[in-house]
Amino acid sequence: MARTRASDYDEKRRIILDRSAELFAAHGYDRASMSRIAEACGVSKANLYHYYRDKDEILFDVLRLHLEALRAAVGAADEPGLAAEPRLRRLVGALLEAYRGADARHKVQINDLALLPPDRQEALRAIERDLVRLFADAITGIAPQLKGTRLLTPVTMSFFGMVNWHYPWFRETGGLTRADYADLVTRLVVDGTARLAPAQSARPGQRAVG
Repeated sequence: MARTRASDYDEKRRIILDRSAELFAAHGYDRASMSRIAEACGVSKANLYHYYRDKDEILFDVLRLHLEALRAAVGAADEPGLAAEPRLRRLVGALLEAYRGADARHKVQINDLALLPPDRQEALRAIERDLVRLFADAITGIAPQLKGTRLLTPVTMSFFGMVNWHYPWFRETGGLTRADYADLVTRLVVDGTARLAPAQSARPGQRAVG
């Protein structure tokens, strides 16, 4: 007979993911054995295997839940009918708010996603591509001359560079709020794309993003 799940199964599973993300971020995924994960989670190794069969599964769920939360937050904030600049500002603000309290998971996403098997990487990168497409669309609202050009990808990824790498230096008590930073990033995109010319058109059949 299959073992029944405890009423707090999902809660304990989430605790395992949170503690594992902190462990991976602090010490590296490669150095985290199932024994070390169990110790960090305050459970026995046997109990850990009741929730996850290996650490690849743990890493995948850490990243899947993180990326799904980002996609949901940004999607809920999107208002395509808004003027281009306020729309982008809403999206940037939503993404930064979704990153609140998620520094460990975000660091693991950047450092360790590529360590998963290819099929699991692809499932996660599909979510990342959804986010990239949404922001690329918002950026073409700001700079319509970039649509369909080879400049759209570098501009969009430069935007993500500003946002995704805020975690090493950003501090809640540093005098700059998330809202302030959302304003700053939006202004940099608006001003920085104003004089960009579509110098290179995409080759036939080439997608600018994704």
